[in-house]
Amino acid sequence: MIKISKEMRRLIVSASYHANHGHIPSALSIVEIMKSFNQVETEDDVMILSKGHGCLALYSLLVIQGHINEKELLTFGKKGSRLGGHPDRNKVDKIYASTGSLGHGLPIAIGTAIAKKIMKKNGKVFCVIGDGEINEGSIWESILIAVDNKLDNLICVVDYNKSQIRSLEPKLNIQMFESFGCDVIEIDGHDVDSLVQAMKLSSVKKPKVILANTVKGKGIKEIEDNMFAWHHRAPTEEEYKKFCEEIYES
Repeated sequence: MIKISKEMRRLIVSASYHANHGHIPSALSIVEIMKSFNQVETEDDVMILSKGHGCLALYSLLVIQGHINEKELLTFGKKGSRLGGHPDRNKVDKIYASTGSLGHGLPIAIGTAIAKKIMKKNGKVFCVIGDGEINEGSIWESILIAVDNKLDNLICVVDYNKSQIRSLEPKLNIQMFESFGCDVIEIDGHDVDSLVQAMKLSSVKKPKVILANTVKGKGIKEIEDNMFAWHHRAPTEEEYKKFCEEIYES
C-alpha cells in the first residue's frame, strides 16, 4: 500500500518536471485521500476533485488504475493533451466533473447525490475540497442543502493542509461543520486505514464531512518546508532526480 503512495508522488513530480509547471504541493497533500478512494470505490460511486489545481494527484491515480498510461501523463499541460492544469470531463472518461474555479465542485456533488436519491440509484458521492476553498460561500450553501436533504450518500473530504497561496492559514474545526448538521470526523489525512474507515457511509441520515489533516508537499521535505515558494513551481532536472530518490528512500 505504501508503494502506491510513493509511485503516485513520483508520477506527480515527473509530470510537473516534464511540463515545467503544475501545483505540486496541493497534489502531494491528497495522495493518500485519492488512494483511499481507490480502495473503497464501487462502480456506482462518483468522485469529484473540487480543488482542481491538485489534478496531478487525480491523474497519477488514473495511471495507477490503468485508465491512462505514464507516457500520456507526461503530456500534462502541453498543447493537444487531454490532461490540462485542471481536470476536464469532456476529455477523460473517468473524470466526472470539470473543476478549477474553487467552490464549484461541492455544489456539483450535492446535485449528483440528490439525483441518485431521486432516481433510487446506489453509490456514494465523494467530493475532495481544499481548506482555502472553504472561504467560498457556495461551500456553506451547499452544505446547508446537503443537510436539508439528508444526503447520507455524500462524503465530503476536506484537505486540511492549513495553507493558502497568500500565506493565510485557514482555521477549521469539527464544530463548524457539526453546527450545520453534518456527521463529522477528524483524522490524519495521510493514514490510509483511517481514511478508508471514515469513507464508509454514515449510520445517520446526514452528509459526512471528513476533516483530513494533511501536510502540503507531503513526502518531499524541501516542498513541505517551502510550500508557498513551490505553489506553482516545477523542479529542475537536479531537483527532480533528488526528489524521486527522497520519495523512495522515505
